[in-house]
Amino acid sequence: MTSASPRLRFCLKVSILVIALLITVMMGYVSAEPAAPNFPLPKLSFGVESAKSPQDVAVSLQVLLLLTVLTLAPALLIMVTSFTRIVIVLAFIRNALGTQQIPPTQVLIGLALFLTFFVMAPIFAQINDNAIKPYTNNSITYEQAYERASEPIREFMFKQTREKDLALFVHLAKIKRPKTRADVPTYVLIPSFIISELRAAFIIGFLIFIPFLIIDMVVASVLMSMGMLMVPPVMISLPLKILLFVLVDGWHLVTRALVMGFN
Repeated sequence: MTSASPRLRFCLKVSILVIALLITVMMGYVSAEPAAPNFPLPKLSFGVESAKSPQDVAVSLQVLLLLTVLTLAPALLIMVTSFTRIVIVLAFIRNALGTQQIPPTQVLIGLALFLTFFVMAPIFAQINDNAIKPYTNNSITYEQAYERASEPIREFMFKQTREKDLALFVHLAKIKRPKTRADVPTYVLIPSFIISELRAAFIIGFLIFIPFLIIDMVVASVLMSMGMLMVPPVMISLPLKILLFVLVDGWHLVTRALVMGFN
């Protein structure tokens, strides 16, 4: 088996879980149709009661914190994973081709999400084995689970962060110069990682634009030399750019470059 097999199995498991949840919801709607009036429908109720012990207050705060984290989950996915670079590069490809809304935005976001799951699968597996499972089994505390879960994420961000960007935010935070990676706070590491990812994405986007720009220039020059000034160059260059992208197997090359860039 190749090294990509565990990642592929993990992505397939996630996909199967999502499909199973969708099927469950759809079956619930089907079974709730008027054809089955005796089917018991669930009822949800929320109430506020006075706490009888400090443990009740702690549990309430944990639930509130969990709901807050769930609302911030999309932002966290963008900030600390490979999603930022991938989605920007895919958007550059669409703009370079000049195909307007083809592929649709939903397709690009979905592809970026699954590529993110593929790239981050080993890290998610480490978090699950070292933090989530021991915490659910009451083997470690919440603080220990947080520390174990943050270690793989921080290691991933350090690999993709430039020292120049890290030094910038260390200077802006006005903290002592860190001697080791453990001395770098997470709130300093995350923005450093983000601007490093933006820089890498724009470099890749610039390299993608070059061949398509050459095609546009050649087509425009040929049309002007032929005196066909009324013909929009995009009508000729767009099919040529799509043909070139298909002939070189562009999606394969771009996807390979993106995934290999995080290794």
